[in-house]
Amino acid sequence: MAITIEQKINQLREELRQHNYNYYVLDAPTISDYEFDIKLKELQQLEAQHPEFFDANSPTQRVGGEITKNFETVAHKNRMYSLDNSYSKDDLFDWEKRLQRILGVDQIEYVCELKYDGASINLTYENGKLKRAVTRGDGFKGDDITTNIKTIKSIPLQLRNAIVTDFEIRGEIIIPLDGFEKMNKERVEAGEDPYSNPRNTASGSLKLQDSAEVANRPLDCLLYQVVADKLPFKTHYEALQVAKRMGFKIPNTMQIATSIHAVFDFINHWDTERHHLPYETDGVVVKVNSLAFQDELGYTAKAPRWAIAYKFKAEQKSTVLKSISYQVGRTGAITPVANLEPIELAGTIVKRASLHNADQIAKLDIRVNDTVFVEKGGEIIPKVVGVDLSKRPKDSVPTKYITHCPDCGTALVRKEGDAKHYCPNEYGCPTQITGRIQHFISRKAMDIEGLGAETVELLFKEGLIHNYADLYELKEEQIIPLERMAEKSAKNMIEGIEKSKEIPFERVLFALGIRYVGETVAKKLAKHFKNIDALMHAGYEELIAVDEIGDRIAQSIIDFSKNPVNVQLIGRLKNYGVTLALSAEALQGQTDILKGKTFVVSGVFSKMSRTELKKSIEDNGGKISSSISKKTDYIIAGENMGPSKKIKAESLQIPIISEDEYLAFLK
Repeated sequence: MAITIEQKINQLREELRQHNYNYYVLDAPTISDYEFDIKLKELQQLEAQHPEFFDANSPTQRVGGEITKNFETVAHKNRMYSLDNSYSKDDLFDWEKRLQRILGVDQIEYVCELKYDGASINLTYENGKLKRAVTRGDGFKGDDITTNIKTIKSIPLQLRNAIVTDFEIRGEIIIPLDGFEKMNKERVEAGEDPYSNPRNTASGSLKLQDSAEVANRPLDCLLYQVVADKLPFKTHYEALQVAKRMGFKIPNTMQIATSIHAVFDFINHWDTERHHLPYETDGVVVKVNSLAFQDELGYTAKAPRWAIAYKFKAEQKSTVLKSISYQVGRTGAITPVANLEPIELAGTIVKRASLHNADQIAKLDIRVNDTVFVEKGGEIIPKVVGVDLSKRPKDSVPTKYITHCPDCGTALVRKEGDAKHYCPNEYGCPTQITGRIQHFISRKAMDIEGLGAETVELLFKEGLIHNYADLYELKEEQIIPLERMAEKSAKNMIEGIEKSKEIPFERVLFALGIRYVGETVAKKLAKHFKNIDALMHAGYEELIAVDEIGDRIAQSIIDFSKNPVNVQLIGRLKNYGVTLALSAEALQGQTDILKGKTFVVSGVFSKMSRTELKKSIEDNGGKISSSISKKTDYIIAGENMGPSKKIKAESLQIPIISEDEYLAFLK
């Protein structure tokens, strides 16, 4: 019986998907490139003749051709966290002790993976098909680059043998070293400058407007984490093995370690063997293997507690320190910067490096014209780590740290116990003024479209703004005459400022730039006080009673609230309609039933996920702790609660309740 055109198209698609998988994932092709191209051309012709059978995930869609002028910003369903870094084996021992204490177990199984140096990506699959590909961005939001990602052959557009059909999977977009060398060879032959390093080139490739150009680049994708509300696996390792069978490229260097000593064996092996790999790698990521343990350990404000990155020793080079300059931050903090004779370090040209503070300069006795040793801290930020005294000039003189602000000339201050010097001229120092406004408009804060750091500088220079409240009084006719401005730019800026009034209270609180009040602290304060007036009238005792609020943060909030300049600014923001209280939607379902009660959540639950359970506790005024102490009021225990946790709870006579008992307690 003859097959239909539709069946022929589907058959060719399936064959080509299998050959793609064999070649790009398994590295074991079963047909020649010529045979593959013949089949692809046949499919392209059939699809062109029968557009009614179009499929966005067909292998023919990988060649690119779509133009994207503006990449849409998309919120991540599940936040993409950073990793805590470690640089010594002592750090790993300390990490394991923390895990053992929180979990209440003595032995933990780990998974060791190489930390590939590329651009992070989050892929979303629905019904077994690639729906969206989003860059990491700031961890909360990223850019939708699906069109470009579809051109990468090792990323499946449609899954094979899909055990899980709806999930997210995360990884790194990289360029193999041989592909990078080939690209640079072609560029040099064409009379163009070579690219500096594979990582930056991979990252830049993802934001090219022409997807056909992306398709011509040797990009690859290595995956490392499956994310879903509920996964049918018990371990991280099992989840990745299943992902591999479904068509994803999971590095075969991944290994289970039954102890922290086995982790060290893995690190020692790859510290030397990494130089023979086809990709760049800068360390090892160690993860707790049990997904139940991962769930129980949860996250800090910035990173998962269940994973840590061990960084290989950073590359170090020597160069001449030409001069020292001083930068003023938005909080008035002074940072000394070394201006260097340019050197190539870890794939980039380095001209400047951090000197941290006055103590560091004195400790290393760093002087102008010294030959200094420079390395990249965490392979990202260059820093001066030492001085080659054998090359010190005879006329060398010790560095005298500045005594006055380089921007406004105010005498610097340094509080006891603080490593940095500060300019106290908070409302008169130009850099601090523009720095606060730039922080206010930033992506994680008010996220004002059409307004960037350079425009803030320009508006301040022209006398149109002196603080962030002034933004809400700007008019289009004031902006249009400015340099590099036009009617459309002015309109976009005013619209962006107006739209920022809808930003939720916790982000506005972060945007205000209160010292030590970061994103996480702002969320906790917003949730506890519910509006700006309650926060600004709070006393010291009330502030430190809030979870994670210590002496330093409490005093900073009190200082901010007492300052008449800030009181006036907040009053103006209120009048302009900026959101300075939790919305009715955010307040819905919140009670004070559990106020003053501290809970430890342990084990696996059936009616609610651990995230839902923790949210329920916080929504009802309770506090969550990761470890059991005398301050713990209740332990909510699910299946697989650590035995030592149970013993500790019983010894402290802390009530252990079930999920059902907790829900009944709420009612």
